[in-house]
Amino acid sequence: MDTQVWSQFIRENWLVIVVALVLLFAVVNLVKTVLKWAIVVVIVVGLFIYSGVTLDQLGNAVNKVTDQTVGTLKSEAQEVMLKEAKEAVYTSDGDGNFTITTPNIEVKGAVGEDKVEVTFRGVSLGKWSINDTMKSFIEEARKQQDAASQ
Repeated sequence: MDTQVWSQFIRENWLVIVVALVLLFAVVNLVKTVLKWAIVVVIVVGLFIYSGVTLDQLGNAVNKVTDQTVGTLKSEAQEVMLKEAKEAVYTSDGDGNFTITTPNIEVKGAVGEDKVEVTFRGVSLGKWSINDTMKSFIEEARKQQDAASQ
């Protein structure tokens, strides 16, 4: 979104924006129910519609932020995975399912499958394909288990 368009909109509609902000603060401070958040959403959506921003643009912005956040979490999880591989605890249930736990990461999967479920600091990052980094993490965790059992 172009900053010049926004600055022009703010200069032309500053009174509407001020009234909307006053209404938002009044609603947030006075109303104590779920209705409060419904009113807040209506005011914010009304302001965006009035400004000419479409819901598609908002949806695209939300998707872009979500993708960037998940990408950042995935890369951070991979870095932590490599650092914490020596602390990994590998457990198997005998049916081919395994769980690898470190202080920040939990990986669940099954032997022979090409995807594992990854949780980073309590946040599920979904199913990941087993790449070279994941293979080395799993192998290091197995080595730790073998060394501990001997």
